[in-house]
Amino acid sequence: MAEVKKAPSVGGWTRFVTARPRLSLLVALVITALAVLAGSGVGDRMGSGGWEDPDAESTYALEVLEREFPASQPNLLLLVDAGPAGVDSPAVAAEARRLAERLDAEPGVGGVGSYWGTRSPALRSEDGRQAVIAARIDGDEKAAGEILERLAPEFRGTHGPVKVSVGGPLAVRHEMQTIIQEDLLRAEMIALPITLVLLVMVFGSAVAAVLPLGIGIVAILGTNAVLRGITELTDVSVFAQNLTTALGLGLAIDYALFVVRRFREELAAGADTRTAVATTLRTAGRTVLFSALTVAVSLAAMLVFPQYFLRSFAYAGIAVVLLAAAAALILLPAALLLLGDRVNALDLRRLFRRRSGAGAGAGSADGAGRAEPETGAGWARTAALVMRRAPLFAVATATGLVLLGLPFLGVRFGTADDRQLPTSAESRVVQDRLRDGFPGNPGGGITVLAEGAATPAQYAGYRERIEGLDGVVRVEGPVTSPAGGRGHAYFTVVPEGETVGGDAQRVVGELRAERAPFDTSVTGAAAVLVDSKDAIGERLPWAAAIVAVVTLVLVFLLTGSLLIPIQAVVLNALSLTAMFGAVVWVFQEGHLSGLLGFTSTGDIETTLPVLMFCVAFGLSMDYGVFLLSRIKEEYDATGDHEHAVRFGLRRTGGLITAAAVILAVVMVAIGTSRVTNTKMLGLGVALAVLMDAMVVRSLLVPSVMKLTGRLTWWAPGPLRRFHDRFGISEGGAPGAAGIPGTPEPEPGPDAAREKERVG
Repeated sequence: MAEVKKAPSVGGWTRFVTARPRLSLLVALVITALAVLAGSGVGDRMGSGGWEDPDAESTYALEVLEREFPASQPNLLLLVDAGPAGVDSPAVAAEARRLAERLDAEPGVGGVGSYWGTRSPALRSEDGRQAVIAARIDGDEKAAGEILERLAPEFRGTHGPVKVSVGGPLAVRHEMQTIIQEDLLRAEMIALPITLVLLVMVFGSAVAAVLPLGIGIVAILGTNAVLRGITELTDVSVFAQNLTTALGLGLAIDYALFVVRRFREELAAGADTRTAVATTLRTAGRTVLFSALTVAVSLAAMLVFPQYFLRSFAYAGIAVVLLAAAAALILLPAALLLLGDRVNALDLRRLFRRRSGAGAGAGSADGAGRAEPETGAGWARTAALVMRRAPLFAVATATGLVLLGLPFLGVRFGTADDRQLPTSAESRVVQDRLRDGFPGNPGGGITVLAEGAATPAQYAGYRERIEGLDGVVRVEGPVTSPAGGRGHAYFTVVPEGETVGGDAQRVVGELRAERAPFDTSVTGAAAVLVDSKDAIGERLPWAAAIVAVVTLVLVFLLTGSLLIPIQAVVLNALSLTAMFGAVVWVFQEGHLSGLLGFTSTGDIETTLPVLMFCVAFGLSMDYGVFLLSRIKEEYDATGDHEHAVRFGLRRTGGLITAAAVILAVVMVAIGTSRVTNTKMLGLGVALAVLMDAMVVRSLLVPSVMKLTGRLTWWAPGPLRRFHDRFGISEGGAPGAAGIPGTPEPEPGPDAAREKERVG
């Protein structure tokens, strides 16, 4: 009969969590129900833009143009198809004018213009079969979207001799928002059952498998309620919902996996239920807290950027990480306290063991119904092999990761446009026809806003000078309008090449450098891209510094080592190289575009690499913290460096891999989205997570720790004393074991058995 462990001293947190477990679960159920109500409809309140810098020159100019010249910034386009009759036939012209007048009479719509009113060749297709009615819907994204929802069904379809399709920037954003919400629901329907099956395979017990899934659902619903509140205060991107689902399931499952696994280990070692919960909170619970803080800091770094697209992911990410950790550290221990040994009930793997005639083994139950923890001997042997050939594995793995990241050196940054949508989307079809069948470069013009009193001669002189700039095809304007005694005008500059290509960006710089007898501001797609790149470039060092410094401090508090935090940051960064290389090779260069179902635009949206770095780096640190905490705990107990590395990998290798596979399933489900940016985020982060768990944690970390030896645990005296006072490790009390110059404790029985097992 196994000896029952004596309960350790119970701290205040453990008493709080375990005092009234039924009440805790009941309160959680009520709060979750309220969160469902509070978070309902959150997707409808989110925006689908947010890539521009709100304080940039291009944003200012756009706001003035929208106010002073609504017709210059149409966000609604009606593509009128006249068929063989042609757009100039009397019947078609009469119907088109009637549609334009009807649109102009709609509340909230202004600046209506059309080919039939202006006779502008830019609004007529080259084959004469199609033409455009353009308008400006006023209001913010939400208000304008509601007007579009009302107008689109009325104007879409056949009207006498013409057929009308709805497009324009507003329609693109609205359709993107709708598709993202539909795809997110489908991703959840894909991910949840697969995740449950994988959890059953990991735990064996159906009861244990349901716990992490429940924690994830609580985190997702709670975050939706938080985001609903944030939308009352600021703009939030609809893309953030994808991160909520991915991290809510992924991190909650990660945390629950480690908590439940540690609880089952303690039961198998002979602890009673309350002692097992207390030990689990004191060990794995502290690691979960450190991990959550590390991931939250990585995501919080996006708050330094002005684009609300990036800030939205910080809002969603911080909320879901903290809620997942809170659920894992409050609700899960309460559930485990009530379940006790029943956490191992409904062991579905017994069916397979009986059919195969397998005896007791990994994951089997003893006579008391307690699951024996898996030995992980394969991971220990892997660690031993890697450490025996440490230089070879370290150099080969690092070199391979660097080579996988080389395509990123050729990255080209651009802006998101309609080509993120599937080719069947109506607004995408309209934009494709404008791109391919209309003269000039629709949407590719650069607009120069002129403010201040000026004479016609001054306008003409300025136009003549900018017409002479290299790379300018033509200049249209000025279009003038008085505004309260202060003159406003604008010029439209059409550059050579792509809408946001290198030539267009260079022309933006030259226009801003050109002197004029009035104030000028430059806007347009190319100008927005230039300003966005400048804003990100200016703040990127600050974001990187925040992530690096806080990660270094947290890992030091966990390990007491000066070298391990540096190793963690460097190795985590290496684990992301494959992701960045794949992003360029696949999404920029278009490889596998047919298989994955997207249109390559030849560039990467500027904010996406920043977002993917923060998310993937945080998740990599999540796995790193779990591995390092078990290594540190064993090293403090035995003082045997190599044994501690083997032990840490043996105890966590299988769980980290399982957690990574489950998170990758969720991210791949997100990656099935029909919107390219969401597809890139899901598939890219899935690749990064798998590379980190299966390559970095199993090969690079043990080989590097072998090379650094006992120096791994060194810290200068002042830092060592600081850690002795404030540091926290999974084992509980920090200590100086293994620090050079201090006595080395005798290896315990676990270390001796480990040495016999791995040779």
